[in-house]
Amino acid sequence: MRTELTERFGIEYPIFGFTPSEDVAAAISRAGGLGVLGCVRFNEAEELDKVLEWMHENTDGKPFGVDIVMPAKIPTEGSKVDLDTMIPPEHRAFVERTLDELGVPKLEGENRVNTGVLGWLHSVARSHVDVAMEHARKYGQIKLIANALGSPPADVIDISHQNGVAVAALAGAKEHALHHVEAGVDIVIAQGYEGGGHTGEVTSMILWPELVDAVGDTAPVLAAGGVGSGRQMAAAIALGAQGVWMGTYWLTAAEYKLGAHGDGPSTIQQALLAATSRDTVRRRIYSGKPARLLKTKWTDAWDAPNAPEPLPMPLQNLLVGQAHARISQADDPEVVAMPAGQIVGRLNAITPVEELIADLVNEYKEAASRLDKTL
Repeated sequence: MRTELTERFGIEYPIFGFTPSEDVAAAISRAGGLGVLGCVRFNEAEELDKVLEWMHENTDGKPFGVDIVMPAKIPTEGSKVDLDTMIPPEHRAFVERTLDELGVPKLEGENRVNTGVLGWLHSVARSHVDVAMEHARKYGQIKLIANALGSPPADVIDISHQNGVAVAALAGAKEHALHHVEAGVDIVIAQGYEGGGHTGEVTSMILWPELVDAVGDTAPVLAAGGVGSGRQMAAAIALGAQGVWMGTYWLTAAEYKLGAHGDGPSTIQQALLAATSRDTVRRRIYSGKPARLLKTKWTDAWDAPNAPEPLPMPLQNLLVGQAHARISQADDPEVVAMPAGQIVGRLNAITPVEELIADLVNEYKEAASRLDKTL
């Protein structure tokens, strides 16, 4: 396959795979796409540094990218301990009560101050950028940095460009896309309503061509939200996108080991395999911003009449961070906290990444062939 972005990044297929798993990201790049590692799970720069070193050693010299969570405006930010004091006691009580009612056990030696949610803070995200740029200079493999919260700060865009790294940003509306281009972003990721994680209110079929038309030749568009097959990839290209940005699709990859407690599918993968396309909800309970999640007993609890309103980012992250860690260890597929898009209904088996990409490409070719026959 050949598009503007395959040429730009030197990849075989215009498939950009976002994942928190370094194993999956590396496998995507090895198979001809561009794996993009989600960095938000890394509390310490040293953790990310080790993982990026591992990716360098396991991608056969192929390019890959990183994804950060960073607002364009630098917030006033205290330490995690300071921020903890801003969380209302009634919110903490609700979370503890809900976990008890759902039978989620406590962690051994758990410590609220070190619960693994610091990656959502601006200062930590900036350290992620610093580490990524160091690796870009060192090895030249990191070719993309994407931001889940829109345009990154101007200095992050500048330093990325200085290191030969393209900048991408998610957009859920025309105004977002135009702002990104004006700010110097190179690639607009058009994230439709169907997508997992942070997402807007406009469906992909409407959003993709709208953003393609809005930015014109100023920036290529990646189609995101509801892409789980080669046919959907063909639709994205037909609507003017230069490639696809996929996240949920990789959650049942054989290489995805996060949250696994032994052989076979992890608890999260069991939940994903059992879900249909109707089993997601869009709520603010994960991060404080609207995000599409797998519908489970945990999300149901937050929909109950006695549930408090979610807190703004990053306080909601800090509130539920420890809960997410406990849920991950609970080994109950009916109680998980996981972003997932509506294409979750297509996830029916644990499949190696190489096979997942081959399926996408083969189905894309079949779809393109059918279109050719209509002319």
